[in-house]
Amino acid sequence: MLQQRNPKNDNLHVFIKDRLYHRDEAKISVFDSAVQGGDAVWEGLRVYPEGIVCLDKHLSRLHASAKTLAFVDIPSKADIKKAIKQTLDANKMNDDTHIRLTLTRGNKITSGMDPRLNQEGSCLIVLAEWKPLVYDNKSGIKVISSSQRRNGPQFLDSKIHHANLLNNIIAKIQANVAGKDAGLMLDERGFVAELNGSNVFMIRDNTVFTPFAHACLPGITRNTVMDLCAQNGINIKEADLSLSEFINAEGAFATGTMGELTPIVEIDGRLIHRDCALMDRVLLLFKENVKSFCEKLS
Repeated sequence: MLQQRNPKNDNLHVFIKDRLYHRDEAKISVFDSAVQGGDAVWEGLRVYPEGIVCLDKHLSRLHASAKTLAFVDIPSKADIKKAIKQTLDANKMNDDTHIRLTLTRGNKITSGMDPRLNQEGSCLIVLAEWKPLVYDNKSGIKVISSSQRRNGPQFLDSKIHHANLLNNIIAKIQANVAGKDAGLMLDERGFVAELNGSNVFMIRDNTVFTPFAHACLPGITRNTVMDLCAQNGINIKEADLSLSEFINAEGAFATGTMGELTPIVEIDGRLIHRDCALMDRVLLLFKENVKSFCEKLS
């Protein structure tokens, strides 16, 4: 499911630091920390006519990640919202749009790893593109278990939503080579963690299960699904879940801002059930409620 170029994006305006640039002029320095060491944090935002889904929660996570990494001069939520609105207005966007929101540590006075070399403050980037959901929610996705383990907190805490994504990219490369849509990553103990770009759930015995967030990002869509289940009388549990349990589940699905909720129809060549009434109910609940979580920009 390779995303395609959209001609509507040929004349985008991108916000960098404090102003808008045409996409052809939108650049950061070779001394920026994102270039030097992948030293940045980010969020993916989805735009609907009703607003941006869970915007405040995304900005809270961006702030938390930046604080953990000891960024300085972190822009306020109000300033970030203002930059997002400027970008959407300039591109005349209010639907079917994905925003890649990035905050780098900023420029260094000379190349090097030491954050003390960053003396200009952080750099905010708002890249909004016309983009459909990344997965086809009707046909579902096929995945393969990856030999690349998901980072645990003893190596690099997955709760930091950082831009150094090589751990996940290696799993995606393995999926690409196998002709599958995503890599299913296990933690260092061998339990399922998440896909290379989204969280996972499975259905068994009239209960919805999802892996503990030890080695996975506790995604915002993941948390929304858990809340919706609890509010609607659906049994929801976090657990250590093995690959065998997922393969033999009554249903399985992935969650993420870029894909919403997507059935997983195959794991390592084994077919996963599609006729799961409980899974269909959860998918429908999300569809019916997602726009109620949107925040309008004033």
